[in-house]
Amino acid sequence: MERKIESFLQKWKNDLIRKPLVVYGPKQVGKTFTILNFGKGEYKNCIYFDSNNNKQLIEIFKKERSVDKLIISLSLLSGETILENDSLLVFDNVNDIEIIRGLKLFGNGNNPYHIIAITSRRENLHSFKGIELQFKGMTGMDFEEYLWVRDERQLADLIRESFEKKRTCPFHKVALDMFYEYLVTGGLPEVILSYINGASDNEIKAIKGKIIDSYIKEIALNPTLIDISRGIEVLNSIPLQLQKENRKFQYGLMGYGKRAKEYDTAIKYLVDNQLVCRSYKIRTVKSPLSSCRETDSFKLYLVDEGILFSMMHLNRKSFLYSEQMKETLYENHIAKTLMEAGYSLYYYQSDGKAEVNFVVQNRMGQIIPIEITIKAMSKAKSLSVLMKKHTVFNAYRITENNFSTKKEVRYIPIYAVFCLNDNKI
Repeated sequence: MERKIESFLQKWKNDLIRKPLVVYGPKQVGKTFTILNFGKGEYKNCIYFDSNNNKQLIEIFKKERSVDKLIISLSLLSGETILENDSLLVFDNVNDIEIIRGLKLFGNGNNPYHIIAITSRRENLHSFKGIELQFKGMTGMDFEEYLWVRDERQLADLIRESFEKKRTCPFHKVALDMFYEYLVTGGLPEVILSYINGASDNEIKAIKGKIIDSYIKEIALNPTLIDISRGIEVLNSIPLQLQKENRKFQYGLMGYGKRAKEYDTAIKYLVDNQLVCRSYKIRTVKSPLSSCRETDSFKLYLVDEGILFSMMHLNRKSFLYSEQMKETLYENHIAKTLMEAGYSLYYYQSDGKAEVNFVVQNRMGQIIPIEITIKAMSKAKSLSVLMKKHTVFNAYRITENNFSTKKEVRYIPIYAVFCLNDNKI
């Protein structure tokens, strides 16, 4: 399965000032498989260490404080010869600070050893930080990668070309149908491969259930006991929150008497560890957008639309014939895609009824509203209200129709959202 991170890994390998790399991201997005596959193809040998409860490994990093002694000890532990510039050392499930302190020794000066550490807990990065390390996030497969796996690279290229040259896509209906499939599977490699290999809907649902369980286990690592149960409550409530007409997160939906201050820490944990993404409400639009956010008004989204599909108890028919369900999944997909591209998320709501799904600010400081508009559920007036009131000159509408441009607004089909990154937006 070809992944976009592979080109980054190749550049990292060839970098003359290469440092140990920490790859982070949610569970089940394919971090370990991709890195081991890269190691197999690019090095004479790939040496794997599972750091989870590995007392021998932790003791080695506690004891040895020089690169040479670490290499000898790691070679003895693995039973393999570690070669300069031709071995890849992979440390999986890294949560222990002693291991990170040891790996930092390889980040001083010219380093002939190639090292990648993997963690699923993004909050670890606060304690892992240091100039001796390099960091790279990894997420689930976007729709472009999904097309690559389905052997539809030409279609993916046509979508990008249509976006860049502002012209219609000649295979719009085909792309839209394949995007519907993607919403069912989501971007997690195990689910996608199972679907391609002919797994039944019930088998797919079981695989997703196992992945949801792994998310719950991740929440159980929260150091505060009461926040474990609260984090699970929040995660389980998100499908209901997103099916409301007003998708603002409401604590009362989890039960009578639930209060914001009781859940702040649990929600922060979920956001920090990429189990959910958060979009804050803004009533005005000015730079920087962070100065406009209302911290007590926000929406929460899941980081995989396929998981949301299952948690909403949808089937293909109920999804395809319900504009409300489509819009819910579309909004979650856009939120996840923008978050993965590095944007902070905001949604606009005026004092009246005008609401625009997303407002983002790119690296050039340009503020760009993004609105979902599908058939009868159109809120086209909301975008116009925002643009006139706050003097915004460029905007996107995400639709089920082909590419087009009308005045200052570009219309982008939902399957092309992966094109909205900091290089293109």
